[in-house]
Amino acid sequence: MDARIDTQQLASDNYAGICPEAFDSLLLANEGHAVAYGQDAWSQQAKQALRDIFETDCEVHFVFNGTAANSLALSAICQSYHSVICHELAHIETDECGGPEFFSNGSKLLLGEGADGKLTPASVEAIFGRRSDIHYPKPQAVSITQATEVGTVYTPDELAALGACARRLDLHLHMDGARFANAVAALGVRPREISWQAGIDVLCFGGTKNGLAIGEAVVFFNRELARDFAYRCKQAGQLASKMRFVSAPWLGLLANGTWLRNARHANALARQLVEGLEDLPGVQQLFPVEANSVFITLPESVIAALRQQGWRFYTFIGAGGVRLMTSWSTSESAVHAFISALRRALAETAQGQPPGERTQPPRGLLVRLARSAR
Repeated sequence: MDARIDTQQLASDNYAGICPEAFDSLLLANEGHAVAYGQDAWSQQAKQALRDIFETDCEVHFVFNGTAANSLALSAICQSYHSVICHELAHIETDECGGPEFFSNGSKLLLGEGADGKLTPASVEAIFGRRSDIHYPKPQAVSITQATEVGTVYTPDELAALGACARRLDLHLHMDGARFANAVAALGVRPREISWQAGIDVLCFGGTKNGLAIGEAVVFFNRELARDFAYRCKQAGQLASKMRFVSAPWLGLLANGTWLRNARHANALARQLVEGLEDLPGVQQLFPVEANSVFITLPESVIAALRQQGWRFYTFIGAGGVRLMTSWSTSESAVHAFISALRRALAETAQGQPPGERTQPPRGLLVRLARSAR
């Protein structure tokens, strides 16, 4: 790690380590022998813990990562001749290397628009109504991301409207919940209110970004869709022989509200970050900060200066711009350090730069989305 900066980064919540509660559960699972392939006590207890949190009798499967979770969940819904309606910024479209299409043997993604990274019933209906002939891939599912790729959050009413739309069109509703915990924390609701009660058939509940080392939970509220799902996991290389080391940390994460505290902390630090950026010249906020991500635009010279100092961040995730992420372990000192570094970079690069460069707006897709968000 570059010694010139705080050891914490704001590039991704994947940079964070394992939260203590999850790590302690992992250590406990390492005592003695246990039955393999998910038949151990830890796996069964973790599945029940998720049922308790969602307050319903759902079917739960653990996989290694989010791409596998989304891809396999959609493959359980769709045949090869089907299609999935999703937002144009959805992770399944932009960042999963064709995984959903591969595991479904070719189901096509149909891309919709929507301000702040959200699909709407109108956009779903517009795509659904394009064609109904046999030459076109039949829409079978709607996939939404909570929180979205640009850090916004679907409200319970928005989800209920999408759920009603999906039922009306006889479509299944899938939720990529890599940051579902952050959405629950932001909205102050019970998990059931923005999952099965809103019409979600299957949720990919993210653990990695919430404090686990690895592991996502595929939660089927519609149990019919989970038929033979264990075989899909096995075939896709997602059945861990020592599954207890994937599932046991969930017990520590879910016990005593740890998962929600982690998400609240990350959200609070994102708010601190954006508040510290508000008055800086040349910094443009692109989307509302509702979960744990902050999207801004910066002059290219400032981006270069920050990277020269050792700061890491993505400029291609979501709608583009600069994405900054907070996590369960992000410290206030890391946030303050970044703000100070940005302030210095702005001051140092302002001299001698053409005025147009300092206020250069986002381009292409980004400018369209930023305008629609307003």
